[in-house]
Amino acid sequence: MILLSIDNIRVDFGGTNLFHDVSFIINKRDRIALVGKNGAGKSTLLKIIAGTQSPTEGVISKPKDFTFGYLPQIMHHTDGRTVYEEAELAFVHIHEMEARLERMNNELADRTDYESEEYHALIEEYTHLNEQYTMMGGSHYEAEIERTLQGLGFSRTDFTRPTNEFSGGWRMRIELAKLLLQHPDILLLDEPTNHLDIESIQWLEQFLARSGNAVLLVSHDRAFLNAVTNRTIEISCGRIYDYKLPYDKFMEARKERREQQLRAYENQQKEIADIKEFIERFRYKPTKAVQVQSRIKQLEKMVPIEIDEEDTSRLRLKFAPATRSGNYPVICEGVGKSFGNHTVFSNATFTINRGEKVAFVGRNGEGKTTLVRCILGELDYDGSITIGHNVQTAYFAQHEAQLLDENLTVFQTIDNVATGDIRLRIRDILGAFMFGGEASDKPVKVLSGGERSRLAMIRLLLRQMNLLILDEPTNHLDMQSKDVLKEAIRDFDGTVIVVSHDREFLDGLVTKVYEFGNGKVREHLGGIYDYLSAKNANNINEALTLSSSPTAASEAPKAANANRLSYEAEKQLQKQRRKLEKQIEENENAINELEGAIAALEAIMSTAEGSTQENFTKYATLKKQLDDVVSEWEKNMEELEK
Repeated sequence: MILLSIDNIRVDFGGTNLFHDVSFIINKRDRIALVGKNGAGKSTLLKIIAGTQSPTEGVISKPKDFTFGYLPQIMHHTDGRTVYEEAELAFVHIHEMEARLERMNNELADRTDYESEEYHALIEEYTHLNEQYTMMGGSHYEAEIERTLQGLGFSRTDFTRPTNEFSGGWRMRIELAKLLLQHPDILLLDEPTNHLDIESIQWLEQFLARSGNAVLLVSHDRAFLNAVTNRTIEISCGRIYDYKLPYDKFMEARKERREQQLRAYENQQKEIADIKEFIERFRYKPTKAVQVQSRIKQLEKMVPIEIDEEDTSRLRLKFAPATRSGNYPVICEGVGKSFGNHTVFSNATFTINRGEKVAFVGRNGEGKTTLVRCILGELDYDGSITIGHNVQTAYFAQHEAQLLDENLTVFQTIDNVATGDIRLRIRDILGAFMFGGEASDKPVKVLSGGERSRLAMIRLLLRQMNLLILDEPTNHLDMQSKDVLKEAIRDFDGTVIVVSHDREFLDGLVTKVYEFGNGKVREHLGGIYDYLSAKNANNINEALTLSSSPTAASEAPKAANANRLSYEAEKQLQKQRRKLEKQIEENENAINELEGAIAALEAIMSTAEGSTQENFTKYATLKKQLDDVVSEWEKNMEELEK
């Protein structure tokens, strides 16, 4: 079933064409990743579909009563309500229906003309509206609000707090909750994971995977895209390329397409060079005048082949060699921190060895950043923290971008901190972090918040240090820049502490995980997925739940060892997964076909000629087939999630 049709959209900015001839359709149950380099127009296209911006040319067609939910990167908030009251705004239509039902009920109680047509019409209208109210969850929407808010990380005690007490990231979660609660026909999400921690992202993944509605999203979280999407649309060179593939498979197909483009481009360039050579060689020979003019016209008619943006995936950012620190850069013994009567964590005892890369993970508010600030000496604490000999610390926090000198250009900002051979590669480094070309000469004062964060990151990474502490470093980086950063950290010979919700970024990078939860800090050897496996958990939320029970926590490693898969079992599991994915794809194709057939039959049945018993029987058969396929689809989705 087609929800949206985007036809020949073109957008111009200041005489420059952003994209053109953009046409595609969005079907029900499509979960689409919108990808492309920064500045390609991803957010602009979302705004056009959401109706907050108009295209230069083209139209968007949608059915009557179509609904969508749009989550932009930058939002304007209103104060004066609690978290729960703000989320409850998603059900304004429910309250309106309740008021109408009450008015109609009062009218029915007051009237005595029981046999009149008007009275029977009112009863019929009341019955129909009451059925709608029940179908839309009017009697249990409070439970859905609680489930959604808790899934996005809010506790019950947060429900009654005013929204203006929360940071911008938490207020974005409230807006996301409102959108999810509205159950729109299509969700338009622009970087929804930037302010979510790991367990909230995993909750959102499961919610979107189970949702039967369409999703169009922009994200730089590779693991999130792979878990949620089944289709990828890339904006490149002002055009779109539509792949009926999830993100990882799209990357493989894109690589093949790029190689074909390069070959075609090289062949065309050779042909152009040959034509120009012929023209120059015989331009002044009268006997060749016709052939020369023919070649000139051929050159004029030739449509230049465009290729994707330059591939800088091989670029490597190398940190300056770290000076040698003591063997134990950070030693914590019985460290605790409280704010008033609230204990964030207590008795944190661990040692970080020289050269280790470690991750701090856990729910927001459990003390990850608080402990970092204790290590930096910015907060008082109980217990003892020992910083090792000759430790030079560099810290990246969210407010780092506010410390940039607005009077400098992007290039000057980096040139002021770069030393040695790295100065010769400043332009390459800036290009890898989306400040290539003229962007490197922009003044800092005209940069957006995201651009400032990326610039602050580069400046930090070029400093001399041997202990690097990063607090959510990937929020404003695209995948290519994250890969550059990850490789640089992996090659760094100093010590690294990373506070992050980005599983893909942490995977293969850290060798120790410190879990923050229930007022404790627990050490786990291995990477982020080793940590989950050792806890016998599918996600961080499960792992933290296990940690809250001493019995369960002690039994978790045993269970993990008992369930460890052999190579053959792993192969069998992957085979089963591929089979389920194929079945799900077949289910979705069948659902689209059945919905199309039902819609066509409904149009026929709405006419006098089409209201036949045969059509009603066929309609009932199709509806049953649709219910059966949807049930099978839901069952397969549940199996795949397991």
